[in-house]
Amino acid sequence: MKRSYIFVNLITVLLMVDRLEGVPRNQIVQLSCNNETEHNQTAFAQNFIQTMEKVGAQIQSSFFGAATTGTGPDANYGLVQCYGDLSPTDCILCTDSAHYIVSRCFPHTGAILYQDGCYMRFQNYSFFNEYLGPNDTFICGNTTRKSSGFQSSARQAVSNAARDALLSVDYFARQGVKPPGSVNESAYVLANCWGTLNASSCRSCLEAASQSILKCLPWSEGRALMTGCFMRYSDTDFLNSIPVIRRNQGRMIAITIAVVSSIAIFVVALLIALYIRRLRWIQRKRTGSYDAKKLAKILTDSSLNFKYSTIEKATDSWDNNNKLGEGGFGVVYKGVLPDGREIAVKRLFFNNKFRAADFYNEVNMISSVEHKNLVRLLGCSCSGPESFLVYEYLPNMSLDRFIFDSIKGKELSWEKRFDIIIGTTEGLVYLHENTTSRIIHRDIKAANILLDSRLRAKIADFGLARSFQGEMSHISTAIAGTLGYMAPEYLALGQLTEKADVYSYGVLLLEIVTGIQNNRSKNSEYSDSLVAIAWRHFQQGTVEDILDPNLMFHTYAKRNFKKEAIKVVHVGLLCTQEVPSLRPAISMALKMLVKDDEPLPPPSNPPFMDDDETHELEATLQRFHDDNDFDSVATISHSQFSPR
Repeated sequence: MKRSYIFVNLITVLLMVDRLEGVPRNQIVQLSCNNETEHNQTAFAQNFIQTMEKVGAQIQSSFFGAATTGTGPDANYGLVQCYGDLSPTDCILCTDSAHYIVSRCFPHTGAILYQDGCYMRFQNYSFFNEYLGPNDTFICGNTTRKSSGFQSSARQAVSNAARDALLSVDYFARQGVKPPGSVNESAYVLANCWGTLNASSCRSCLEAASQSILKCLPWSEGRALMTGCFMRYSDTDFLNSIPVIRRNQGRMIAITIAVVSSIAIFVVALLIALYIRRLRWIQRKRTGSYDAKKLAKILTDSSLNFKYSTIEKATDSWDNNNKLGEGGFGVVYKGVLPDGREIAVKRLFFNNKFRAADFYNEVNMISSVEHKNLVRLLGCSCSGPESFLVYEYLPNMSLDRFIFDSIKGKELSWEKRFDIIIGTTEGLVYLHENTTSRIIHRDIKAANILLDSRLRAKIADFGLARSFQGEMSHISTAIAGTLGYMAPEYLALGQLTEKADVYSYGVLLLEIVTGIQNNRSKNSEYSDSLVAIAWRHFQQGTVEDILDPNLMFHTYAKRNFKKEAIKVVHVGLLCTQEVPSLRPAISMALKMLVKDDEPLPPPSNPPFMDDDETHELEATLQRFHDDNDFDSVATISHSQFSPR
């Protein structure tokens, strides 16, 4: 994933002259998620990652990308299209945010995202030839009722754009029509078909889009969201005025792009060679150090070892009635040991040499730490027919079963929720600032916060955790975690720091206070994440409007619970700021929560909320700078992109 971003950002910087003015128009118009869930979340997620890498490599030169990875129900088909008036830089910025936004649809098998500057779709079947569909629609901007003069201009501009798009090599057209002698009656139109269609399909799509969008008249804005095309009209000139570099704009431009591409390809080839060389070296090292048989012997000889027969009997031979839940790595069962102790057993999906190191990582890491707010590991086994981990049993299961349930949510008063927040925070402080080793969890979310009989929080599931040694500033690794909770800089670049946990923790704080699940907040056609919703209400001073209604059922709650809840939202927004360096350390977040007499700094915008061009340009240059750390090559081959 890192090498593709180096390619993209090198092109971005070298073609910066093309950006003289213009905006990426990455505002969300509509995000739709499939109802069907994935057949195999791990396989589908890995295929999705590879597909996005492929289309990302295509988009930088052609404003369009389509790719396929895998076969069968876990296959992934992806399509990305930038509208033709975007510059290369703006195209990259738009698709960069689109990649992040569609992640909200996991673990479903597909997503369709319309932004005002680009389009993205992925499915588990081939849709490339589709141009009309049952979900085709139009959206009107019902703000200003326009005169008959404007309506005439809009109809003419729509007709002209539909005609001209078919004559263009990339199915794109832009129009501005102003009747002679009129004042403020101009209509501006954009039309674009996807690059996978033939001319006949594009014509049919644009005809349907034209009929749909004109239903928005006499209003000032209209958008047609079609399976195979996009069309927009407006009384405001939203089109970028600087023409995009095209294949037919002259020999010198073509030569310039060829030279730039050659340089980029050379750099990418060099990085790939270094990556392969390093990966082979790492694989040889891991094979020697983490041989499955050696690990099995180490664990068998340790005090942590459980016999397979003991656990099988404790769970009634893995009876479904004892099943507590299932994630990306295994199934969890309740069990009772011969001495009467209740246990939770994670029965893993693997038992081979390729995953032995990861199994050992979780055993070694969690057995080396002990804290009242961390789930305690009792033992493990990888010597039998299956591998499993044995944990203390916590009767109240996970936090998500409470805060996202309209009935069980009433059991958590504000005092209990605040205690859960503080307990989780203290557990994270211990992980991040432990004197022996700094541990980054990588999957902080409500499902991984377990509750004991007194509803005290304990952080669980260390399968993705990584340990920092010495004074390391970051770890470069393949992306792993749960989409919707992953920090954007880690999702994009694979550079892991404690600030990735801080971002996830910030999302968790917002969920606890509002009762809204971040990666499920897509119920409206202009869908926003929970972070975006909280940011908007914070700016407007209306945070009380998004507090969980279940909190109001506790009449005995402290009078100032709203004040405390708003403070938690404030800290959550500080933790989810776009710039990692602005996010507080977990220990600082703890101080902010428990001290009442210290004013909090104002939060800056979360990811993809600021449309200021300068900010976007600085972010692009920063990514370019970060990506050219040639020693930071991904060293872990597997990725997990699904709720676990």
